[in-house]
Amino acid sequence: MNYLELINKCLVELNYKQVSSFSELTKNDHKKLKNILNVLNAEVCGSDRWSFLLRKEEITLPKNTCEIQNTIDGRIETVIVDGAKFDYYEDFEKFFTNAQPMQTYSLFNDKILFPAFDKNKIVEIIYYTKNHAKNAEGKEKYLMEEDTDSTLIPEPFAEPVLVYGACMRLKGNPQHVRFSYWMSMYRDALANMRSRVSASIDETPSVKMHRR
Repeated sequence: MNYLELINKCLVELNYKQVSSFSELTKNDHKKLKNILNVLNAEVCGSDRWSFLLRKEEITLPKNTCEIQNTIDGRIETVIVDGAKFDYYEDFEKFFTNAQPMQTYSLFNDKILFPAFDKNKIVEIIYYTKNHAKNAEGKEKYLMEEDTDSTLIPEPFAEPVLVYGACMRLKGNPQHVRFSYWMSMYRDALANMRSRVSASIDETPSVKMHRR
């Protein structure tokens, strides 16, 4: 489901008229809704170690070198060298004197630090991407911007989580006639997604309410 389709689903829930293009999204609530969907999408994606955000990249560590450029666009989860998992070691200074524990790595500014090896090594890095969306061609990006962009949250979870969550946040009033329904559907969809695709159990992302 793309960005425009999500917006139209929200408009139906809010009893607003649907639109056929972004050029028709001219009202204040339209603009708020576009922003809320992106904010909520980012919050949900960042709330847990979701398996759908896992990516893998291979980097070559040249021989006799203890550092490589950190090109990872996200949060590192696992580092593997020669089939062995390397643990993160916080004291990066030890790597500059080759005094670090065996099979460890560290981070320093824009570098990833390793023990020096006498031959080139292929480093496999598994990480959680910081992107939350993708365009129509599948290229990942941080925000949904074009009408054909879509969230990285997989179906069938994206629609209920984002639509009901966005409607709650837009209205922000527990006294609204459909508020309890939106909250129930949002919580159920998020719990279902967490049980199906989450890599860990953390706090449920909250939907902040603002009285109008």
